Amino acid sequence: MGSYFGKSVDENFKRNQEFMLQLQRLQLERQIHMRNQIRERKLALQIAKYREFFYWVGTFYVLAAGSTIFAFQRTKKPAVLTALLPLTFIVLYQGDLAYGNKLQRINSEAENILQFEEHLLHLPLGLPNFDSIEEGRQEQQDEESLTKAHDIFL
Repeated sequence: MGSYFGKSVDENFKRNQEFMLQLQRLQLERQIHMRNQIRERKLALQIAKYREFFYWVGTFYVLAAGSTIFAFQRTKKPAVLTALLPLTFIVLYQGDLAYGNKLQRINSEAENILQFEEHLLHLPLGLPNFDSIEEGRQEQQDEESLTKAHDIFL
């Protein structure tokens, strides 16, 4: 009778483990989907910000270009037109970022870095571990106690 009871407990334990594993897997999948949706929404918001900024930069560029061309017509000095050169690059860059494929090129470059230049992504001194964190916490605590003791004697 004891071995029957032991088998039943073992079977229940294994079924419970499988059930818990399925629940963890489901929870992980939901977290992945949730984080991806949040990432997509943040990216959409960022693209909207780029586009809104492009409207402002474009408006400024049109006004600046009009006044610069008007000034050139009055003075006939080509040096007046040099202000349009950097503004043109800024507007073109912002337009590419807002409506072009700049974000796709950035993503492609990021994928290349992840695949072929992984060494650039390593943290200095490696990943923090419990011991290094605890050591830093202890040093800060010791420094605070020394500061308090120093203030008492002053």
